[in-house]
Amino acid sequence: MNPHYTLKQLKTFIEVAQHSSVSLAAEHVHVTQPAISMQLKQLEDSFGVSLFQPQGRNIELTPAGEDFYAYCLKVMATLKDLESVMSEHAGAKRGRINLAIVSTAKYFTPKLLAAFNREFPDIHINLFIDNKETVFRELERSAVDMVISGRVPEHLNCTSLVFADNPQSFVAHPAHPLAHQRAISYNQLAKYPFVIREQGSGTRSAVEKLFAAHGVDLQVTMEFPSNEVIKQAVLADMGISFLSHRTMVKELKHGYLKTLDIEGEPYISEWQVAHLKTKKLSPALTCFKQFLSQQGQQLLDSDDLELLVGLK
Repeated sequence: MNPHYTLKQLKTFIEVAQHSSVSLAAEHVHVTQPAISMQLKQLEDSFGVSLFQPQGRNIELTPAGEDFYAYCLKVMATLKDLESVMSEHAGAKRGRINLAIVSTAKYFTPKLLAAFNREFPDIHINLFIDNKETVFRELERSAVDMVISGRVPEHLNCTSLVFADNPQSFVAHPAHPLAHQRAISYNQLAKYPFVIREQGSGTRSAVEKLFAAHGVDLQVTMEFPSNEVIKQAVLADMGISFLSHRTMVKELKHGYLKTLDIEGEPYISEWQVAHLKTKKLSPALTCFKQFLSQQGQQLLDSDDLELLVGLK
């Protein structure tokens, strides 16, 4: 085997693999479908293997394609490290950051990115949003450079930096039987149904650990992959939930949701930015990390969240 392939073909392959569709990949990179198909064929002919196979209306990776995709991501990560080294020599504060955030962080991340962009207009950020399990899987395979999350999985070889606090509380409809009680115990909470995030979410993990620590069972009546849907469910008085204050600033401020007075609450966790220890930080990544360290807490506190933490 003496394969001949180009960087452009590798990038095209990654786009198709991530979209599971030639047409969507073509639309994303602004080229025609035949051009995409031709590059894929040349790539497959070069190695003498099929990289994709039909899956309904879309396509999926073959076993060979899965291996090829994993190595392509490593190649791209290495090329980014090369660019980082060259940028350091040039002393340039420019570049591109692939940032992944857990879905709860989408409520405040735009504010951070807007402030960062004002200081560093030549640094562009690509944003990926999903639950904790998914974003760290993307980090582990070098598909993203950094992750913003409440917690970092212990098994990952990561470096993390705490840049802000993350107050979380149990919340209910203002007419809920527990809404105006004081010093509510976990035994009382366990008597009522909960609407919470899906498995793999950091918020779900946090509430399960709290219940386990108090030796009571969590009664889950519904689970959703969206904080917005959960808030609507609580507003409809379908159950209690456990959410970050940063996801419900307006609802708390206007009295649409009520934080419950739980023994030992509010629960304060942290927001962290993490990257693999083996990651070579570019000037752009270093700037972003320093920016969060120096300004993250201040920018988030400007939403008067200290007041909201005390709302009962």
